[in-house]
Amino acid sequence: MTGVGSASDVLDFDPERLAAHLGPRLPFATGTMAVRRIGGGQSNPTYALTFPAGRAILRKKPSGPILPMAHAVDREFRVLDALKDTAVPVPRPLLFEPDAGVIGTPFYVMEHLEGRVFHDCALPGLAPRERRAMYFSMAETLAALHAVDPAAIGLDDFGRPGDYFARQLARWSRQWAESPTDDIPELDAVVDWLAGKLPRDDAPPAIAHGDFRLGNLMFHPTEPRVIGVLDWELATLGHPLADVGFCCMTWHTSPEEYSGVLGLDIAALGIPTQDEFVARYEGLPAPSGRLQPVHIVFALFRFAVIFVGIADRARAGTAADANAAQTGRLAVNFARRAHALAMAS
Repeated sequence: MTGVGSASDVLDFDPERLAAHLGPRLPFATGTMAVRRIGGGQSNPTYALTFPAGRAILRKKPSGPILPMAHAVDREFRVLDALKDTAVPVPRPLLFEPDAGVIGTPFYVMEHLEGRVFHDCALPGLAPRERRAMYFSMAETLAALHAVDPAAIGLDDFGRPGDYFARQLARWSRQWAESPTDDIPELDAVVDWLAGKLPRDDAPPAIAHGDFRLGNLMFHPTEPRVIGVLDWELATLGHPLADVGFCCMTWHTSPEEYSGVLGLDIAALGIPTQDEFVARYEGLPAPSGRLQPVHIVFALFRFAVIFVGIADRARAGTAADANAAQTGRLAVNFARRAHALAMAS
């Protein structure tokens, strides 16, 4: 018989119904099930499921009204399933449930990994040698992802090939133009700058994670290596240097700006320079080309618009994160960082 243990947070679904659904489908899903909400932010709600015989992670669409193409957990499951036997470390997907009738939204269940997740890019509490190795493992993992041929694992239709930066600039510029926020002139200037500096889309189609950063990686419990790439919500076919530029925002933002390392003594910390990180990535087999400042400006611009959206939702009272208003204020900071880098390039 399956029962349900206590949850640390109020759930927006019936755990008894979930337990009854998983029991016949997952071999370890018997006995009392405990449910705990983990993570947070603006992504798909994530829960740890614990049974006497094993553990798993559940990710679901948020409850309530959302944009039609947003929070596509089916795409997350698909990319995890495609990558599970490649050199890219991912949690193994276990079950996808498209029927919203079970817990109110579609969801999927994946393997529970034992490891460490760091949201502070300074990696406090670690030795300098370990920090350096972890950053290089991040670069190696990103290169491994971009070296995968999407067609070879059935993902050749996972996004539109070609013109990635042009399409992305159009998308995020439109979102900025439609936002009720209108007092960030640096964003307008960066849109104009990017329109004249769009990178060439000269790389073969690659799987772009879309949010590849330290906080979306799980490291081995004791070793400085990545054992799992998490949060594939924004994954698509795209240009690999969009992911690399996104990673490099760490060196262009301060600890108060989404935990960057700008202003820190990274040599003393053991953190590699941006050039060393990029050299490690570019020295491995990956269809990328050379990173240019425009790739980082684009990443900062994109994140600024994302923060604008969070701020807009916070003002409307529909944001998923209790800290959304504070996070949204980062839009100005990222816009200014993007503008400064553009003007210096």
